[in-house]
Amino acid sequence: MSEFKSDFLHTLKERGFIHTTSDDAGLDELFQKETVTAYIGFDPTAPSLHAGGLIQIMMLHWLQATGHRPISLMGGGTGMVGDPSFKDEARQLMTPETIAANIASIKTVFSNYLRYGDGPTDALMINNADWLLGINYLEFLRDVGRHFSVNRMLSFDSVKTRLDREQSLSFLEFNYMILQAYDFVELYNRTGCRLQMGGSDQWGNIVNGIDLGHRMGTPQLYALTSPLLTTASGAKMGKSVNGAIWLNPDMLGPYDFWQYWRNTEDADVSRFLKLYTTLPMPEIDRLSKLGGSEINEVKKILATEVTAMLHGRAAAEQAAETARKTFEEGALAENLPSVDVPAPELESGVGLLNLMVRAGLAGSNGEARRHVQGGAVRINDDQINDERRVVGSGDVTGDGVIKLSLGKKKHMLVRPV
Repeated sequence: MSEFKSDFLHTLKERGFIHTTSDDAGLDELFQKETVTAYIGFDPTAPSLHAGGLIQIMMLHWLQATGHRPISLMGGGTGMVGDPSFKDEARQLMTPETIAANIASIKTVFSNYLRYGDGPTDALMINNADWLLGINYLEFLRDVGRHFSVNRMLSFDSVKTRLDREQSLSFLEFNYMILQAYDFVELYNRTGCRLQMGGSDQWGNIVNGIDLGHRMGTPQLYALTSPLLTTASGAKMGKSVNGAIWLNPDMLGPYDFWQYWRNTEDADVSRFLKLYTTLPMPEIDRLSKLGGSEINEVKKILATEVTAMLHGRAAAEQAAETARKTFEEGALAENLPSVDVPAPELESGVGLLNLMVRAGLAGSNGEARRHVQGGAVRINDDQINDERRVVGSGDVTGDGVIKLSLGKKKHMLVRPV
């Protein structure tokens, strides 16, 4: 469809969120005539979501911002099975206690993007364990399972990729798509939910839900998927050389989160401004026209805006100021990430390679050694070439810390405690 008339779909298309819908015209008409309830499911596979899932959270944000009701569905039930879509092998099964702890941790992030409550457009946080854990298996097979064609399920790409692999698709995982389809129907019955959104890898699962709804007597249900994002160089969104870019602040602080977005590739800046910030489109268009050295200023705006939504404006501006002092003034910024080392340990001395691993600047002693040999490591801004270097209390500066750096952009403060 060339032009959407509803605010929500127009906004999503304009900002690059839409990959596919099940019915452009029907969905656009629905959004024009009523307050639509829509959901996205989130798997509790870790204590935090990472930046790769931010596009889904932003879709829910825009849904609410344009006058509709979002549901963030926690997969407390389906998490006990695990989504096999496009996975090379079966996921490790989690205990109910781990799932519950992960959900409690993940929930804390959503309130930064959505307004929860009892109003007509207030977001709902729902756990599919509420209905899945109490299912009677025989009744479920009779009432729901009979509507599924195994032949059709085997035709989905997400299943076919596993059938050709050494790690076979278990019956447990095969049931996942039935459970996810049932979630859609259950959410319609409980909340009037008419739309499921997700990444394009979820298309088969979402369409299954639409088909099940049709067979079980719901009104027409709809699907909307977003593109699976990679950076311009092909890297997966939400991953960096040091691991996942977590959304929970106890797993990744505001400064490191800000730095991830500050280091965006030039070719991605305009796209990321549209997807991950709420800046008005005319402002994004203006910023997107800037080039040369000005692109670095635009990257700082991107980093600050994305960080402000997650961590708050004050934390975002503090991260930007810390970066400015560190990189532009060469000053020692107190708000740099830090690692505590017991003072007695520093008195006797700590091996540089060991300290780099503890500080998160390297994944192993071998990796740390390669960084030192490559001339990338500095202590208090002095380059270190000796991999046997011992860091001790004599390296503590007048500020009471040791500045440990990897390259020009990664800095840690070692604090004696």
